[in-house]
Amino acid sequence: MPRAASASATQEVQDSAREALGFLPNLIKELSEHNPAAAKLYLATTNLLEEGSELTKPEQEAVLLAVSRYNDCHYCTSAHGKMAVSAGLDRETVNTINSGGLPSDDRLRVLVQATRLMLDKRGWLDDEDLDSLQQKGVDRAQLYEINALIGIKTFSNYVNHVAQTEVDPQFEL
Repeated sequence: MPRAASASATQEVQDSAREALGFLPNLIKELSEHNPAAAKLYLATTNLLEEGSELTKPEQEAVLLAVSRYNDCHYCTSAHGKMAVSAGLDRETVNTINSGGLPSDDRLRVLVQATRLMLDKRGWLDDEDLDSLQQKGVDRAQLYEINALIGIKTFSNYVNHVAQTEVDPQFEL
């Protein structure tokens, strides 16, 4: 029988999220109430990727939007849409990615294409794929960051599918 999440572990994660974000997102509330370790994993991984990024914040948000759209996550497309605008992407770009299209910006287009390619092929990129991405300016370091973003975002997308997480008002555009 699984053990229940301890109240202190839950509170610790929730306090950390409130301090970092200024509020407690419904995703973190859901995760922390059921599995504080999974919530800590999500927050720590997200922070690590922000701190040691090969991609700019707007580029990361474009990738996260592409993953969330691919996985059809209502919560994360809304949350990352808002965060993308805050990071400097225009609403047209956000709406384009969220509708399955490609951004007009060359760099963002390549990153969204690379993300979708990784997802479609489940990471099984061949030499031709890798050469093509390299020629378009996506090197291994950036590709591995895209892969890490796919992993952590797929995790949260699936949590939101299970929980049917309600979108926070702070994440509405």
